[in-house]
Amino acid sequence: MSQTDTTEVDVQALEQEGEIAADYIEGLLDIGDYDGDIDMDVEGERAIVAVVGASLDELVGKRGEVLEALQELTRLAVHRQTGNRTRLMLDIGGYRERRRAELTKLGTDVADEVKQAGEPKPLAPMTPFERKIVHDAIAAAGLRSESDGEEPDRYVVVYPA
Repeated sequence: MSQTDTTEVDVQALEQEGEIAADYIEGLLDIGDYDGDIDMDVEGERAIVAVVGASLDELVGKRGEVLEALQELTRLAVHRQTGNRTRLMLDIGGYRERRRAELTKLGTDVADEVKQAGEPKPLAPMTPFERKIVHDAIAAAGLRSESDGEEPDRYVVVYPA
């Protein structure tokens, strides 16, 4: 089997995860009587399932808490059928994309602040998804950051160069 074949199999496995997740989410939408269309994609090494449509705010919840819970349930449903852990990402109503833009800006702004002040700066607690985006923005600005604390109060600390 060549390297190309291995990649092909991985994409197929990720597409299968997306299909399982989409079916699971569709079932939840039906139970809750929510309208929404489901889009599936493979980005990098993870399947992405997005629910798009009107009035999905209840499924996102305050600070994305309901979305995080639904993502975990969906990952469990995929794991139950495939036997494999999944890094599947669920987005509802474009929340994650909006949040990604906000957090990238936050990371850039805090990096500028830390460069000016020359002092480490801790940020508010965030989910693993949110911390990763901030870490990436800090690294892109040429600074170092680390996560500190325990879940669910884990947070990012930005250090001067």
